[in-house]
Amino acid sequence: MSGSIASTTSAAASASAATRSNTRLAGDFNTFLTLLTTQLQNQSPTDPLDANQMTNQLVQFASVEQQIAMNQNLERMITLQQSAQLTAAAPLVGQRAEVESDRIALQNGTAEIRLPVAGTVRTAEIAVIDGAGRTVRTQNVTLTQAASGWTWDGRDSTGRQLTDGAYRVQVNGRGANGEAVSVPFAVRGTVTGAERSGSDLNLRMGALTVGFDRLRSIAPAN
Repeated sequence: MSGSIASTTSAAASASAATRSNTRLAGDFNTFLTLLTTQLQNQSPTDPLDANQMTNQLVQFASVEQQIAMNQNLERMITLQQSAQLTAAAPLVGQRAEVESDRIALQNGTAEIRLPVAGTVRTAEIAVIDGAGRTVRTQNVTLTQAASGWTWDGRDSTGRQLTDGAYRVQVNGRGANGEAVSVPFAVRGTVTGAERSGSDLNLRMGALTVGFDRLRSIAPAN
């Protein structure tokens, strides 16, 4: 499966907004100077314009202009940093990734989750749920003294092969007193792309999209 690296236009929109703000400020400043010049030309000799007030207004305009210019420079720096992150994520395409997610990526008819070591919970039930909220597959598994994996062959409870996509997963066990206990797990899949959404960097594994901060490990594809 070919991978892709993509970015959104949010950074460009922010830069455009900053440019519009700077343009408005320039127009306001020119209008202010026109009004000030007109006022100076028509001021009363007995009640001249307060020089301190005029100076303060000029300083305020200059300060706002500097702040907008600083924001534009910061936005450029952030955009460059995000582009560098996106470029750095490119080598991950095609690699096997382990991420934190409550959804599993069915890719080429197979998907995998990683289960924790056995503790107070020694058995668990895995439930795979489709986009309509239907439970399409359940299976009881035994947790061991080492982290283990569970592979789903993409078939529902009747043996029908389901289409690739992102499916929700629940893993529940029973505590010492028989109460239901949620069992933590991780999801494994092949990275097929990376994309930038606003200030966030996301990884794609088929139809599953997760934040880069959810990445737990990377391993070469088999």
